[in-house]
Amino acid sequence: MSERTKSKIKFVGLHAHSVAGSIFDGLGFPQDHMEFAYSNGSDALALTDHGNMNGLSYQVLHAKKMKAEGKDFKPIFGCEAYFIPSIEEWKEEYEQAMLDKKKARQAKKAGASAASVEDEGASKGKSSNVLRRRRHLVLLAQNQTGLNNLFKLVSESYKDENFYRYPRMDYKMLKEYGEGIIASSACLGGVYAGNYWENREEGPEAVLEAMRETTRNMLDVFGDRWHGEIQWNNVPEQHELNKFVIQVCDEFGVKVISTADSHYPNRDAWKDRELYKRLGWLGKGRPQWADTESELPVSVEEIGYELYPKNGDEMWESYKKYSASCGAEYDDDLVLRSIEETHRIAFDRIENFLPDNTVRLPSFVVPAGHTATEALINFSLEGLRKMELADNKEYLQRLKSELKVIDDRGFSKYFLTMKAIVDVTDTMMLAGPGRGSAAGSLVAYALGITQVDPIKYDLLFSRFLRSDAKDYPDIDYDISRPMELKDKLIELWGEDCVAPISNWNTLQLKSLIKDISKLYGIPFGEVNIVTNAMIKEATPLAKQKHGIKAGLYNPTWQEVLEFSGSLKAFLSKYPNVKTHVKALVGQVRSASRHAGGVVIAEDLDKSMPLINSKGVRQTPWSEGQNVRHLEPMGFIKFDLLGLSTLAMMETAIELILKRHHSVAEPTFKQIKDFYDKNLHPDVINLDDERVYKNVFHKGKFVGTFQFTEDGAQSFAKRVKPNNIIDVSAITSIYRPGPLSANVNEDYIDAKESPQYIKYLTPEVQEITEETFGFLIFQEQIAKIAHVLGKDLTLDEGNLLRKLLTKKGTGKGFEVKDRIHKKFIDGCVEKGIAQGEAQSLWEKFEYFSGYGFNKSHAVSYSIISYQCAWLLTYYEAEWLAAFLDKEPESKKENAINIAKSLGYTIAPVDVNTSGKTWEIGKDGRTLIQPLTSIKGFGDSAMAQILDNRPFVDIEDLLFREEIKYAKLNKKALDALCRAGAMDSLIDDRFTGRKHFWCATVVERPKTKKKFHENIELYRGEGDFSEAEIIQFKTDLTGVFPMNLVISVETIEKLKEKFIPPISEFDEALQICWFIPRKVIPKKTKKGKDFWIVEVIDSNNETEKIKCWGVDPRKDKIHINRPYMSRLQYCPKWGFSTRSVYRNFRLLG
Repeated sequence: MSERTKSKIKFVGLHAHSVAGSIFDGLGFPQDHMEFAYSNGSDALALTDHGNMNGLSYQVLHAKKMKAEGKDFKPIFGCEAYFIPSIEEWKEEYEQAMLDKKKARQAKKAGASAASVEDEGASKGKSSNVLRRRRHLVLLAQNQTGLNNLFKLVSESYKDENFYRYPRMDYKMLKEYGEGIIASSACLGGVYAGNYWENREEGPEAVLEAMRETTRNMLDVFGDRWHGEIQWNNVPEQHELNKFVIQVCDEFGVKVISTADSHYPNRDAWKDRELYKRLGWLGKGRPQWADTESELPVSVEEIGYELYPKNGDEMWESYKKYSASCGAEYDDDLVLRSIEETHRIAFDRIENFLPDNTVRLPSFVVPAGHTATEALINFSLEGLRKMELADNKEYLQRLKSELKVIDDRGFSKYFLTMKAIVDVTDTMMLAGPGRGSAAGSLVAYALGITQVDPIKYDLLFSRFLRSDAKDYPDIDYDISRPMELKDKLIELWGEDCVAPISNWNTLQLKSLIKDISKLYGIPFGEVNIVTNAMIKEATPLAKQKHGIKAGLYNPTWQEVLEFSGSLKAFLSKYPNVKTHVKALVGQVRSASRHAGGVVIAEDLDKSMPLINSKGVRQTPWSEGQNVRHLEPMGFIKFDLLGLSTLAMMETAIELILKRHHSVAEPTFKQIKDFYDKNLHPDVINLDDERVYKNVFHKGKFVGTFQFTEDGAQSFAKRVKPNNIIDVSAITSIYRPGPLSANVNEDYIDAKESPQYIKYLTPEVQEITEETFGFLIFQEQIAKIAHVLGKDLTLDEGNLLRKLLTKKGTGKGFEVKDRIHKKFIDGCVEKGIAQGEAQSLWEKFEYFSGYGFNKSHAVSYSIISYQCAWLLTYYEAEWLAAFLDKEPESKKENAINIAKSLGYTIAPVDVNTSGKTWEIGKDGRTLIQPLTSIKGFGDSAMAQILDNRPFVDIEDLLFREEIKYAKLNKKALDALCRAGAMDSLIDDRFTGRKHFWCATVVERPKTKKKFHENIELYRGEGDFSEAEIIQFKTDLTGVFPMNLVISVETIEKLKEKFIPPISEFDEALQICWFIPRKVIPKKTKKGKDFWIVEVIDSNNETEKIKCWGVDPRKDKIHINRPYMSRLQYCPKWGFSTRSVYRNFRLLG
């Protein structure tokens, strides 16, 4: 440990900002500030971010870490709030301002943000804009009571009625929740400063009188917990304000404190913070300070202040330096007392405490008159009775065992909360069979949280929840529409009981290099070359470093800096960029919401400082892969995750009920009943040979969950699975780790020749026979260790699974060593040679690197099978659902898949198309919906659907019931060019362009004008074929093959043995295709090449790399048929060395 700085003067920073809560204003995370403050001689530090307490979780976790390292350091929890005297009065002015339409539009655009960016210029001066009016106020929690009140104040300030651009609180709120809070007047944007700015033109007495009024009000709220705050910098107005603060506080006997108002974590980070501020305003307009601070300052002296966590001696030096430079004189004794007073507040008035982290779960999920444990037992037994398993001893014993662990760990209420969520879900939408290790719980199965019988599939509860562990349970719950469910839970239980979890987006390497380079004036072209190349250069070397041979991998920013030659050269050329990138990458950029995470507990607004983003109250702290800040604070995350496959199932079932059960408008209850009777894992035949052959053997994977990639499809076709465990093995093996170890090939060999598999013992055979001797699932390692080891419990077996992936020494190594000894001893006692036992242990270590969670694999494989079952028995319905749910970027390919299965795509039509894809009466026609037309909105669609059928075009254009403000010219244009009104064209029109001109180009308001248009545009005739193709493709995603190449031409090509590209013959090397898109590219050496996306009559899409192109001479016509000689290799696909010599236009 390096030597700490010693300061003669005692001081604690009671006003500090970090990147966690003062985005684009404070730099560095709270732990960075805390570590520097400690090394700089301070024993404590407050965090007072702007309007929020988002950094508090970082403070708590790092304080614990520092204590464990023997560093005696006190975190102080606070907030620099945004204050106005009366929200009620401000609201009246605000609503009056909203009458101004321009201001109302600005307000709507601004919205509510969880990450308001502080504009110093707007807060440090006279405010004439009522919409943005606010002043700063520093609030510090003295104790747990004060902290809970501060949480409540912040939560209240973010409510819609108190928010415009910034959260606000007033005297009334402070009076109600001021107990246990110490307050001070803040900076040049503070409450006293507001009095100064608003009254300085009227003279000193007007300023003092306003400050006296503020002081009386603050003393009424806080008493002796109110403090005047002075600061030391080179801003003349600061010293004027300091004098007023000192005078008023002397009049009222209020103590004065000096603060550093720190904004970056060490004395050298000032320039990074200046750049970070500028990055925050890129693309957001210019803040006030940008008019005078457009260039980065050369030295900190140009800025006029140093905002790092200072010690007492540095505070004194700042006072002397800046007061002298501004010609301001002070009483040295008074200033010294103001510096030292901060230490007295920190250690005599603020308790040494960490926030209460008692686990918080809702009580309303526990039935009246019962404890949580009693209720959980009753609900679990009731679930077994419904499944007719209540008399099965194996199930009862397993249930009893699980309930004991849950009760001992104190998680009964957690399971009841999950059950309450499931009960709501079951009235609204489909849920998945299970996800993650929770599928190993019989309690979860009995409660309906999961749908997979853990005993049937030999799934382990200890993989989910161990009796000896300290972590919280984590049930991931798949549903079709998570936002809808979250909104319903908030509606039922209240916004102070259900809060979505925040995500904090950070500055990423690529965009950061571009933005910093822009500020330094580096040519964009040079920057773009580097940022385009760096990931490609770094990825192979990063994968090699980790031993990854297959699959996708995203290198970390550190790995990109390490492995990209282009980036290294660029940063060497521009060292300033390198310095800033290293300082700023990973700093907070903005707030968003977790995909599905929520916390649920009573009175969340009192136990955490809730924030608001776009009208939704959410947590200030995050929980995910990179940060785990909720659990340490006593909050359990509930993951409600969206799975689009479930939405596809709902749509497919709805169509099945309509077509096969004569249900005109199926309710969700009917959809759920169909699922429960046909698709639920307990009733569906999971060994149906027809399903496996139709989908997994033939490779007919249309929208089949987990089998959308070519590689996974190819592997499945080779494996030819016959049961759910086979499918689970496929999905577990088809991942980077196993593929890099060639497990896929070894597994196929073993499955094809099981007679050659040798098992060490019957016990090992029983556990691994289902995976042909391979340790595919993590649970297999736990079970073998338990069965063969000496007194080795299943909990220890599951602990071993975790420990095997860890390297080095320490506590984990000691535990692993102990389990290793128990395993070897047990094997030897069972007659296994010590060498063979050690060899098996080494297999554990090898396979642990890529073993997969069996509970998750089985659950997700059941979803894959459900998709395959629907595709096999209700193909048309599944295809329609598939087309409906595929994103626009994949829609054309999805349509091509449907065509390749022999289905006709009916064009979109105002009289027949609906909101979703539907099935024609013949069962082989799929009708495009109106929603497939790009640029045709919901309100316009409603006018069509509510008023059709239309007998002719006049009926559509001039009907009284239609609101043409909604079915406007833009909507009619989209309908017409997409061909949706073709059925309304009669013999008055010479073609579709004539129809379009008369109907849309000059939109007629009367029938008379319409008839004039018909005559006026009679000469326009029809659109060209190229225009029709482009319209159809661009607006509906359907490629009109019949307009591009005739059936006769295709037959002639067949006669000459020239196949479409999807049937390419490597020996022949000639094929035909239709180019859909040409993408210009450059090689590393700067030479031009093209990637041409093509389609053929099988509706298959391919890509052709065209090397050595000359953009001045070479030409490829889009949407025209070509014949070409091509080269093909499995790794790189199709290519040609010359467009000019090899591409021939047909016709």
